[in-house]
Amino acid sequence: MSVLDLARAEIRALQPYSSARMEASGGELLLNANESAWAPTGDNGTGCNRYPEPQPAALVDALARLYGVRREQLLVGRGSDEAIDLLVRAFCRAGRDAILIQPPTFGMYAVCARIQDAGVIEVPLRRDFTLDVDAVLAALTPAVKLVFVCTPNNPAGSVVPRADIARLAQALANRALLVVDEAYVEFADEGSVADLLDRHDNLAVLRTLSKAWALAGARIGCLLANPGVIALLRRIMPPYPLPLPSVDAALLALSGWGQANAQAHVGVVRAERARMRTALAGLPGVRAVLPSQANFLTVRFDDAGAAYRRLFDAGIVVRDVRRYPGLDDALRITIGTPAENERVLAALAPSAQARGAA
Repeated sequence: MSVLDLARAEIRALQPYSSARMEASGGELLLNANESAWAPTGDNGTGCNRYPEPQPAALVDALARLYGVRREQLLVGRGSDEAIDLLVRAFCRAGRDAILIQPPTFGMYAVCARIQDAGVIEVPLRRDFTLDVDAVLAALTPAVKLVFVCTPNNPAGSVVPRADIARLAQALANRALLVVDEAYVEFADEGSVADLLDRHDNLAVLRTLSKAWALAGARIGCLLANPGVIALLRRIMPPYPLPLPSVDAALLALSGWGQANAQAHVGVVRAERARMRTALAGLPGVRAVLPSQANFLTVRFDDAGAAYRRLFDAGIVVRDVRRYPGLDDALRITIGTPAENERVLAALAPSAQARGAA
């Protein structure tokens, strides 16, 4: 049995739309896509009057080198959100199939499933926000086509050991596609599981340039997976998903200079994460600071609502995660620059609380 047998039969049989760039991208004079022959006002040679390549070869090759996969194992899209949506639409029949998630976790998995009218089975993380592999396997039903695992977890910051990912992939063979979301893996001690792709054809990995690579506004993300899965998703992907300015920004970020810059910033975040965890834990009103392998800290407060208001009044916006299971007293605080982090500490310090009460 192939992992593609888990996908919707109508998607496997779909004749995809063939764009002008897919049919012919070479040639000196392009008159096959009904584009404007004139560059827009203020254009500096970007070529924005022409449609971009659906999967730009230079960017695909750069990302494949970065992630250590073959180019046919990689799909580039508008952030990893697009890959999540494509996976759900390709593998889940409306009203019949389901995904499995482990809350607290990234909310887009469930949102994409519900848009598709697919079911959502929840197997909560343990109290310490670790994954219970046995519970996941016990909850599996024939309807489940996708199992999403977020590691490092958003919003808890915890990681799933590599051995657990391998065990899940093995146990889910011929039953479900295991999708490992590694949006924050650059900040973690343990690296990617992308090297397991060749051992498990039912494993897929989500990566993004939004976090460590400072390209949240460019919206560039990747799915790493079995070449058959990549080819299947390309059938249902919009014909021109990647704007030229985003492609150019990504190529610059992935250059030698860009990679050195990103690594330096990751080092600062990791150091600041450790410093901020100690500093926050020493403040009155802070119950606990959860261990984190991401670029944020999730902090438990005696009164999270009051802490949120103090920060907001100081011009600082953090993420209120009290709606997530097990985090009803918590706020998620992104690690900023050292100066920005000092502002957070100052806003939560006892002197700031006293000023607010005056």
